[in-house]
Amino acid sequence: MNESLHNVYPTQRIDVLGVRAHALDVASAKAAFKTALRRHIKGYVCFTSVHGVMEAQHDPALMKVYDDALVIAPDGMPLVWVGHMQGFRSMERVTGPEMMLEIMGGEEFRNCTHFLCGGETGMAEELRDKLVARFPHLKICGTFTPPFRPMKIDEERALIEAVHRAQPDIIWVGLGAPKQEYFMARYLPLLDTTLMMGVGAAFLLHTGRISDSPRWVKRSGLQWAHRLLQEPTRLWRRYLFHNPAFIVRIALQFARGTRKAPTPSVKPAEINTAQRAT
Repeated sequence: MNESLHNVYPTQRIDVLGVRAHALDVASAKAAFKTALRRHIKGYVCFTSVHGVMEAQHDPALMKVYDDALVIAPDGMPLVWVGHMQGFRSMERVTGPEMMLEIMGGEEFRNCTHFLCGGETGMAEELRDKLVARFPHLKICGTFTPPFRPMKIDEERALIEAVHRAQPDIIWVGLGAPKQEYFMARYLPLLDTTLMMGVGAAFLLHTGRISDSPRWVKRSGLQWAHRLLQEPTRLWRRYLFHNPAFIVRIALQFARGTRKAPTPSVKPAEINTAQRAT
């Protein structure tokens, strides 16, 4: 179906250093996803944080992936604060791990089928078991663990065939940013599904490999520090370089007077299937 989500559920956007995130709260995000599923509007969803925004500053291909996303949700308080300064006071954090539970446990999504794609060997199956135990009505119809390297042709075929057999409504992709963004852009046109959602650390969080931040930490914008304490070796470079650079760049954006975002829109993904997967 070529119908645009914006035609039936218009949503405004903010401008975060060229990444046009949507001005959402949890309720409006769920309503947009429900509309897309009901009308079979195919697309991928990016839950984007400062890390993703800063990666896109020096990666035009990633910026194109964001441009082609069905929805870019504000995963992190810095994006929410930018939205507030651009006039969207109702914006709030809409994170991948939390949205995963909202949808899987939500009565309005009760008939949806789900497919888990990501994590290290065995993690998707462990996550499936934990989620079904938590939500007994949940329909998880398949799992797949991609390699950390680009997939070979036979591995791609295995994924395509597994999804074709399952035909899930939503594929949850937990590969970390920006790998999962490239993955969704590359494979969405090839897969029998409606939505792909890149949920980052959700696989780690919901299998208990890392702990969630307290609510006050999330609301204060300090979740990055909580994550850093748990995974210092992997994350220190990201936060040491990206966070200060983001503050400087966003200050310059506002100094130049970019306070309002461009035209509001949510569009279906029109993906170049030749885009690379990393």
